[in-house]
Amino acid sequence: MLTFEEKLAIIESFPQLKRKDVSLGRINFHFEESTSDKKNIVYHLHPNGNGFVYAEHLLGYPTNDKGMVNIRDFSEDELRHIIEKSIQSLEPKAIEDIQSDEEPFEEKWINRNNFTLVLLHEDDMWNVYAGLNLDGTFNSYEEAAEYLHEEGFSRI
Repeated sequence: MLTFEEKLAIIESFPQLKRKDVSLGRINFHFEESTSDKKNIVYHLHPNGNGFVYAEHLLGYPTNDKGMVNIRDFSEDELRHIIEKSIQSLEPKAIEDIQSDEEPFEEKWINRNNFTLVLLHEDDMWNVYAGLNLDGTFNSYEEAAEYLHEEGFSRI
């Protein structure tokens, strides 16, 4: 098990996260650029080594009712991996950078059964495809990503 200081050093190595000291010596780390209301990536990191990481949209992690995973017994690699994936699950896409003369935007999403959906930006709309079949059309990337998360998919 990593010590509090080791966990703190790993978490602080992510420049996207902002430290917020809370009561009883606990520390939260916020991701201010989150596309959702969820900003806490690391919640209540405690000097005894206990703490939580937001993983509601990640596959393979047992979460509590707040979408958090207890990281008490995580290794360095496990901790880095879950924080990285948590940030990715909440980060905005630079959709403003998509130009009509560039390659079309395409993103693959997968669920725990290895079923893959494709998100495409076409004609100012965001379309989700299951193979050649259109699964859904959305006005924004955020709406499409929220739908995919709700259906149990995460970005590849």
